[in-house]
Amino acid sequence: PDLEKINPKDRHVAKHVWPMDDYNTNLLNNVHPPEWQDPASTNKDGSSSYDLVVIGAGAGGLVTAAGAAGVGAKVAIIEENLLGGDCLNVGCVPSKAIIHSANLAHTVKGDVKRLEEAGIFVDPNAVKVDFEKVMERVRKIRTEISHHDSAERFSGELGIQVYIGRATFTSEKTIQVNGRTLHFKRAVIATGGYPTLIPMDGLKELHEKSTSVDPNDEPRPIVMTNETFFNMTKQPKKMVVVGAGVIGLELAQAMQRLGTDVTVLGRSGKVLPKEDQDMAEIVKQQMISDGVTFLLDVASYKNIELTGKVLENGYPEMKMTFLEKSQDKKVTLEFDALLVAAGRRPNVTGMDLELAKVDYDTKKGLLVNDKLQTTNPRVFGVGDCCSEFKFTHAADFMARTVIRNSLFFGKGKMSDLLIPYATFTSPEIASVGLYGKDLDEQGIEYRVFEKHFKDNDRAICDDKREGFIRFRVAAKKDTILGCSIVGEGAGNMIGEVTLAMESGTGLSALASVIHPYPTTSEVIRQSGDVYNKTKLTTTVKSLLRGIVQIQS
Repeated sequence: PDLEKINPKDRHVAKHVWPMDDYNTNLLNNVHPPEWQDPASTNKDGSSSYDLVVIGAGAGGLVTAAGAAGVGAKVAIIEENLLGGDCLNVGCVPSKAIIHSANLAHTVKGDVKRLEEAGIFVDPNAVKVDFEKVMERVRKIRTEISHHDSAERFSGELGIQVYIGRATFTSEKTIQVNGRTLHFKRAVIATGGYPTLIPMDGLKELHEKSTSVDPNDEPRPIVMTNETFFNMTKQPKKMVVVGAGVIGLELAQAMQRLGTDVTVLGRSGKVLPKEDQDMAEIVKQQMISDGVTFLLDVASYKNIELTGKVLENGYPEMKMTFLEKSQDKKVTLEFDALLVAAGRRPNVTGMDLELAKVDYDTKKGLLVNDKLQTTNPRVFGVGDCCSEFKFTHAADFMARTVIRNSLFFGKGKMSDLLIPYATFTSPEIASVGLYGKDLDEQGIEYRVFEKHFKDNDRAICDDKREGFIRFRVAAKKDTILGCSIVGEGAGNMIGEVTLAMESGTGLSALASVIHPYPTTSEVIRQSGDVYNKTKLTTTVKSLLRGIVQIQS
């Protein structure tokens, strides 16, 4: 972007959003309007007073503000960067848009054998991926959805006072933004988090160069986090992904399926380390089948530098050196794009929280109690800045809890929230409740019940037999303690299990829930059947046999 033509106060945003085509221009007009004016002050001294001031307009902040305004509170929301936060701009929305294109490409280009078995023959060499068009669609989808989170909607339709600027606390009851003091009865901090870089010589410098405007018009190295990944317009030849977690795997698989040669680096020897490893292994094997290379035995990352070569796509080539644990040797990779997806930190600095007497930890975030209240009882936290559950839907329901607790003397607890989550690889993984390792650590006895998609009629018809559902159930009753699913559509299926757990419906009762036939979600009901069969002991069978025999 031409930063010289952009208001200096907006350059920190514009330099991270490119290309400045119609889609991105319209996006910024919605979520960071350059000509936005602060609301008129409400007090004679030029300050303003509110029932609730929200800092941060990501998912958690927007839901808090909209919900509070909807019940009659006078609300202000402050955002320095982009309304909509990570989810709209650099997370959930654009990632699912690129995954959609990648899966379509895989169907007709990378999964030819499955097509041929279904009687459909295509020439994979005739299938072309237009990466520029793929990314244009990502920008289009993001812009289309952005009105929902726009300053115009929140101000004009919802009656919320929107400030575009940086918020800092000046006391336990006041916040300053754009030179104005805001007095609040209650405040909510919903500032989210940010991706971190790994320790490696040369990385910080190349990352800074990747987001700078070089006066010599030299090509910028493609060193990315999720915050800049979706700015790409040219397809990399080779991409290295540092990190084998959710973000790293989703985008690695998408890029591989679109035609980039992808290598994933990690240090733990595992992918998706939070998930059951037999389930994570199914995802890993599919990605290997797609062509992704995994090097998960990294001991330390040594250095990264430019090779001096610029590829046909205009991207400078880079060279990275790292040390492997098992081989005790240095490995060097050459590539033209790097995605660092190796962790995130809560965004809690730079707000003068000390003046508000709000305690925080730079790694853990805001220190909140179970009611999401900080050490200043007037101030609450929502979302990634204070929670280990870094999901949009988690922030959403944390916000609902905070509205009740902050404005209506509510007693909602974070610990009462049952939060499911999904990884949108192919196949997907979705989980809710406690994992086996959690139950083992807590000394809780449990039983496991599984049903595999290879035995499900719809999965057989669709040739999507990989994966299974796993229930973790209390040892002596049918209480569902946790559940994980790996397979096609796992993210859509986990909601039914979450409802069962939330309502106290046991696995035995799920056997009585009629599902349409044939559907993959039948594995949920069938797992209930598996559980009920365990109640058919020899004694019970003998009694039932006797009842049948005395019938006339």
